[in-house]
Amino acid sequence: MMNRRTFGKVLGLAAGAGVASLVGLPGFTAASAATRGAAPTLPAITPGTHTSFASLKQVKAGLLDIGYAEAGPARGPVVICLHGWPYDIHSFVDVAPLLAAQGYRVIVPYLRGHGTTRFLSSKTFRNAQQSAIALDIIALMDALEIDKAVLAGFDWGSRTADIIAALWPQRCKALVSVSGYVITNLEANLSPLPPKAEYAWWYQYYFATERGRQAMEDKSKRHDLNRLVWDTVSPTWDFDDATFERTAAAFDNPDYAAIVIHNYRWRLSLADGERRYNGLEQRLAVRPVIKVPTITLDAERDPFTAQPGDGSSYRNMFTGAYEHRLLRGIGHNLPQEAPTAFAQAVVDVDYFS
Repeated sequence: MMNRRTFGKVLGLAAGAGVASLVGLPGFTAASAATRGAAPTLPAITPGTHTSFASLKQVKAGLLDIGYAEAGPARGPVVICLHGWPYDIHSFVDVAPLLAAQGYRVIVPYLRGHGTTRFLSSKTFRNAQQSAIALDIIALMDALEIDKAVLAGFDWGSRTADIIAALWPQRCKALVSVSGYVITNLEANLSPLPPKAEYAWWYQYYFATERGRQAMEDKSKRHDLNRLVWDTVSPTWDFDDATFERTAAAFDNPDYAAIVIHNYRWRLSLADGERRYNGLEQRLAVRPVIKVPTITLDAERDPFTAQPGDGSSYRNMFTGAYEHRLLRGIGHNLPQEAPTAFAQAVVDVDYFS
């Protein structure tokens, strides 16, 4: 068994973030640690140090023309960072330079319906079911000639990374997944959650109504609704208006409302997906385990974090080398609130994969 101090040396990595390493990593041997040495400890960075990416690009991939940020050496090992809702690539604006400084090629794409990502055809159904989004990232990797990458994400991004790790493990070198195993189970979603959990998901039910759809289509209302979500799911994050507005620009994508509404309605079986994805969804419905090396992260102040945040509710879904970390005092937008801890998890899980 690998020396626990070697892998779990992450205390004090992010301003205001206490990191507890809760579960060891079976499969990471002392021999591998001796061969490569300890993973480097990243320098602590204050959240909000960076406000933009130096390089923004576009590439045609699958059904989309995908906008993405890129940092680091072109020939470096690849890390793909995946954002959630209501967020965008700026969730990784501090993470990317930390990883680039370690020699990684960092790719941060706008998911479909966000930022500069566009559908190639006006006739394509604006579908946001989970397998469609995962295939977008596979198509992106193909377009950029990336055979394999470390995948790291939160929210929609965690789900997307989990799916790729489960269904296409040959494309995923290692995984960092905030909130653990979050692949959608449509059958399970038909049953009610405890009232406190349902309360945190208020916007999901709002989007199931015509009023919610109209709110997303109204620029002012979606701006204010998304800001409210930021405020409530990251209660300790002292971000300023400029930080939110940089991300809010991504909400002006012409397909944004359609993608957001379809995603949340599909999860509740209130909107259909497409037949072309039925085979993949059937494979996901049986809850495939993830075998690639994984670090899962929970944020203590995230209202969606299962109590007590020890990862026990999804531990058995990861059968390879594994560790779980709890970030104290951090909310839902974990990579932007605690960029050093997030980047450290990427380096650690890659270093011993």
